[in-house]
Amino acid sequence: MKPNLQLDQMTVEEKIQTMELLWDSLSQAPVDLETPDWHREILEERQRKVDAGEAVFLSLEELKARRPR
Repeated sequence: MKPNLQLDQMTVEEKIQTMELLWDSLSQAPVDLETPDWHREILEERQRKVDAGEAVFLSLEELKARRPR
């Protein structure tokens, strides 16, 4: 079943409220989903960088400064 939400007619606020409703519903009934291999690989690579002292961390202000305007 594909829901007909008419996203193009919804305001940003309505879309956010819809996402929150979906998230609340999903979090109430957790489903056993396997983590995909690519996700595990990314996390392992990030941990390797942290362990090797190669990780670069940004403050929130630095991250916001990089955001395209």
